[in-house]
Amino acid sequence: MDYLRNYRQLVERVDGLNQRILQDYPEQIHCHPGCDSCCRHLALFWVEGVALSFALRELPRDEAEHIRQRARCVGPDDPCPLLEGGRCLLYAARPLICRTHGLPLLGQRDGERFVDVCPKNFQGIAQLPPAAVLDLDRLNVTLASVNSLFVAEAFGSEKPATERVFIAEALLLEF
Repeated sequence: MDYLRNYRQLVERVDGLNQRILQDYPEQIHCHPGCDSCCRHLALFWVEGVALSFALRELPRDEAEHIRQRARCVGPDDPCPLLEGGRCLLYAARPLICRTHGLPLLGQRDGERFVDVCPKNFQGIAQLPPAAVLDLDRLNVTLASVNSLFVAEAFGSEKPATERVFIAEALLLEF
């Protein structure tokens, strides 16, 4: 059974939206290798942690062990253990939060809606084009639903003790 099917479909949809934004506004997006201040050691839903764990297993043994060693040494306030030399060591498998960093995100805080975007992107624009903005709340609700289905299918009655798993912990999973 493919426990990650729903997650992979969500990643495809998010990547499609991101690609459209990058194609429509190429002069406004300034993210590039080495632009990594947003790459923090984050806690993820289990579905994303397990997806990272599976992606790690696809790497050659020495690369995977290098990443595991980095994961063993990272603290919760450190940069992401996958960040090395300004690049993500598992870029193709990066979590959704990493896929959307830097892009305009519509969110809600204290009942107020706001748009957050990396200060390097969409500079000099008084109002962001609605087609360039991702609805973060909608994405998070969808991801939480996908995670709930995953946990129920993959773990059954032996649900994990915590709701989330840090990236380093995910890289050390024996799933």
